Formats: sequence, structure tokens, C-alpha cells
Amino acid sequence: MRCMCRECGTYMVQAEDGNLGCICPECFARCRDCLGTDTVISQEAFARLKDDPALAAMLFADRADGEDE
Repeated sequence: MRCMCRECGTYMVQAEDGNLGCICPECFARCRDCLGTDTVISQEAFARLKDDPALAAMLFADRADGEDE
């Protein structure tokens, strides 16, 4: 992945080391935004998703019967 550095705006490239993400060749800042790894939610928030009608509508929009499997 490639993205723009939040610190200085330089075009970043994926790091070639044990840490996933990008590294800026100018200021050496790191990020994982393009990998989606900073999007962790708590177990409680995840459990509440089952009661979210908008999520259910999105997940089951293509099912004709609307029943859970």
C-alpha cells in the first residue's frame, strides 16, 4: 500500500520490516491507516452490532426470505 504522510505530506511506501504499515522516507513517521489496523472496536461495541437495524438491512438486503441462517 502507499499513502500520504500525515506529518509532512510525502508519498509513503510500505515498510519492509516486521512492523506492518507505511513509513515516510522523509520524516520516518509510520502509519497503518491504509491497512485498516487502527479500527479496532471493543467487544461490547461489537456485540451491540447485532441489534443495529441498519447493519442488518445491509447484510441481508439481497436475501429474499430475510431469515437468519
